[in-house]
Amino acid sequence: MQPRNSYDFTQLGQASENPQTVVLRKAYALLGLSFLPCAAGAYAGTYVNFYALFSNSWLSVVAFFIFAYGLMFAIEKNRYNNLGIGLLMVFTFGFGFFLSPILQFALASSIGGQIVGMAALMTAGVFFTMAAIAHRSKSSMNGIAQFLTVGAVVLIIGMIVNMFMNIPALGLTIAAGFVIFSSLVIMWQIRAVIAGGEDSPTSAALTLFISIYNIFTSLIQILLAVMDNR
Repeated sequence: MQPRNSYDFTQLGQASENPQTVVLRKAYALLGLSFLPCAAGAYAGTYVNFYALFSNSWLSVVAFFIFAYGLMFAIEKNRYNNLGIGLLMVFTFGFGFFLSPILQFALASSIGGQIVGMAALMTAGVFFTMAAIAHRSKSSMNGIAQFLTVGAVVLIIGMIVNMFMNIPALGLTIAAGFVIFSSLVIMWQIRAVIAGGEDSPTSAALTLFISIYNIFTSLIQILLAVMDNR
């Protein structure tokens, strides 16, 4: 791990600014930048036959987790240098690639464009709402951190159970749980930066991106179940 003063990402703040403000500003900039490779990955995924590439559903799950957790580990190891930023862009490209199947499925519906658009607007609304709450809150968020730890375990167990049982109602419940869980993660992460508990823009941007991604995909699943008549 390199010293904090070796982090040479383009300086966005002035020397007189609060360090936490600079970190948060850089995190927001990285978050915005991360959506470009994500969009590129989603576009590239439209040219891939995912059913042929991952004919075994378990293979697709294993591939996703190896990619996701492998890169998350590498990003955290390089969270104070520009290699971490590059790995973050690779990570978001890959997540965009894995996002493509659900987008293709949704857009195949006659109201698919409306569903995707609504999910995007709702996701943006959730993000800005939780960010505003985090900026105004004076709480340390310790209670929320404990709740998030328990919530993560419950959601992972639910996902594993539903992989075997494939119950639509359980799938929707898990999707709704991810929306709530990820919304709270956004508030907790931003508050952690403001309070000085997170000093890496790369780590903060990674957490925020994953949360937004989870909210967006979960909302698409919920809206498809409610609005799609296929």
